[in-house]
Order: sequence, then structure tokens, then C-alpha cells
Amino acid sequence: MSVNAINNYYGSTASAKTTKSEKTENTASKTDKKNGSTSASKTGTFDSTAVIYEKSSVTKKDSVTQKKDHAAIVAQMKADTEKRTQQLTDLVQQMISQQGKKLGESDSIWSFLAGGDFTVSPEVKAQAQADIAEDGYWGVEQTSDRILDFAKALSGDDPSKADELLNAFKKGFEQATKAWGKDLPSISQDTYKAVEEKFNKWKNESQTQTEE
Repeated sequence: MSVNAINNYYGSTASAKTTKSEKTENTASKTDKKNGSTSASKTGTFDSTAVIYEKSSVTKKDSVTQKKDHAAIVAQMKADTEKRTQQLTDLVQQMISQQGKKLGESDSIWSFLAGGDFTVSPEVKAQAQADIAEDGYWGVEQTSDRILDFAKALSGDDPSKADELLNAFKKGFEQATKAWGKDLPSISQDTYKAVEEKFNKWKNESQTQTEE
């Protein structure tokens, strides 16, 4: 899966949601101060085993805390992906420099990679193969899982937002394809299909539970 598709997906969904989330939190914070209480907040590194996606209809204070938890998860996941992407970008730039090549003003790293006019060292090749392997960070399963987890955190685990968020992912994928300059590699196409399947499963499971 092209990392650009992931970043574009994050950007196209998070920007609109962040403003709405900030307004909600500010309103809740004012309400808590008026009642003489302070909303709880959680900090720390992201731990997938500790993520709570279950919706709750308890107190307003608990609801505000949940929203802050989801916001923290979203921020952590974005930071992690951006860090990984920057590492890849730095590696490509170093590789280009070592081979005496230079990107033109109209070029991008992605179009350069798509062109294939470069060589890689055995070490870089081995790392790339590990990253896109079945169990690798950029492999189909891990990448599609991260995108779904991000969507769940961003929506507060609201399956009714599944279609909206899936469409945002598709727009990001289209943008990544344009940046690549041609059809994305097969691993990206496989990831696209996996994301669709997991979003639909998330949405359908919720509808089944509602009918029961």
C-alpha cells in the first residue's frame, strides 16, 4: 500500500473531524468547570491492547474522557505513520544522492520510485521486503488494520460513519495514484480490497446486532 494513500486518508478525514472535536471538548470543559468538576484525561503511548472502542451511554464526564482517549489514539497513530513515512523519504533521498541523481522540480519521490531508474543495496532491499511482507508494517494486513483502527478511533467507534470514512480513504488512494503517476503496485491494490472488506464487515456486524 503506498504510504501516500494512508497519509492522504488521514489528512482528508482528520482535518474536518478535528475542528468538530475541539468544539465539543471546549463546550464540555466549560460545562465541567461550571459544575465545579474537572474532566479526566489520559496520557501515554498508544497501546492497541488498551484501546476502548465500545460506546458508552454513561455520564457526560465519561463521554468527554472517551472522546479525549479517541483523540489521543488518532494523534498517536498519525505520528507513527508520519515517522515511518519520513524514514522512507530520508532513505530514498539518501539513495538518490549516493547514485548521483537529482529530482527535478516537477518530480516527486513517489514518481521517481515509480520510474524504477535506480538501484538499491542488498540491505535496503532486504528491509523493504520485510516491511511489505505478509506480517510486515506496510504489508496488506497491518496496513488495512491500521486504517480501520484509525477510522474507529476517529468516529468514536460509530459504524454509521463507515461509508463516509471509506470514501475518504478512496479519495486518498486516488491522490496517491496521481502522485505515483500510474496504477499503484499490486500490494496497494490488495490493501485497497482488504480495507473495503474490513469496513463493510464493521458496518454489517453493527447492522446485524441492531436487528437482533
